[in-house]
Amino acid sequence: MEEALRPACTGADRVTAPCDLVSVSTSARLHFGFLDPSGRGKRPFGSFGLAIDRPQTRLTLRRGSEFQITGVDCARAEPYLRSIATSFALASPYHLHLDEVIPAHAGLGSGTQVALAIGSAVAVLEGLPLDLTEIAARLDRGKRSGIGIGTFGQGGAVLDGGPGDGALPPVLCRLPFPTGWRVLLIFDPAETGVHGASEAAAFAALPDFPEAESADLTRRILLGALPALAEEDFKAFCDQVGYLQKKMGAYFGPMQGGPYVSAGVTAVLEGFAADGVTGLGQSSWGPTGFAFAESETQGQALLEAARADAGAAKLRFELARGRNEPATIETR
Repeated sequence: MEEALRPACTGADRVTAPCDLVSVSTSARLHFGFLDPSGRGKRPFGSFGLAIDRPQTRLTLRRGSEFQITGVDCARAEPYLRSIATSFALASPYHLHLDEVIPAHAGLGSGTQVALAIGSAVAVLEGLPLDLTEIAARLDRGKRSGIGIGTFGQGGAVLDGGPGDGALPPVLCRLPFPTGWRVLLIFDPAETGVHGASEAAAFAALPDFPEAESADLTRRILLGALPALAEEDFKAFCDQVGYLQKKMGAYFGPMQGGPYVSAGVTAVLEGFAADGVTGLGQSSWGPTGFAFAESETQGQALLEAARADAGAAKLRFELARGRNEPATIETR
């Protein structure tokens, strides 16, 4: 018999019944941008993003006779598993199998989703409190943005308040994404976004972000994008996310060679913009681009247009939905 657990972002549920195997399934997130991208304001960072239903990370964990990791390749899986086990003083060897993993360094939050999936699997298998904030802190995730933690724990569109006083970013607001809307994802497998030490160096080198602009972005998200989501006002939502993306592209452009990392993705997004599409941009450091569609039919039309605009660029496309559910955890 299987028991499905749906962890809340700050939950501390305890699994009392013993289990032999834990399966975790989670999916990617889009990061639309920061309210204070320099991180030097009165409340640093603060970010807005969305859980989407693809691509996914799916894994299973069980105790084994020896420490073993199988399935698709993921360089961060073993360090995360060993780190979380050590931090909880667990000596049992584990067998971790990775069925599917969100592409790394694509701007989709792969590292946080893998970390939380592994940490949650260990906690449930061992009957430990399932606290996502603690797991994220033990695995060094969420230092700037809480979007990945929020979408793992709750799904939907998430606004976080940025880190403060050593605490991870709190989720300030979570709203469901309209079920009829679609998100066209534009992948460039030949490119990777800024990450690791390069990302830390980039943030250190970037100039201060004007407080007046940070206040304007905050107002636009709180009084523009979020009400538009609640009212399912597609145009207003797209206008506000598009504005945020333009600000992020201008600010981070010197570090990534322009508003977008990938030339191929740039061509597609510029083609969309020329046709009047406003809800588009690059997730995090990219290279993955996105564009919103109000319906499945409009999404298919965007998909066909993207293929035409891509030209010779070897891009890949998927039409996604918002994911309004948290990660799923099943035990056997």
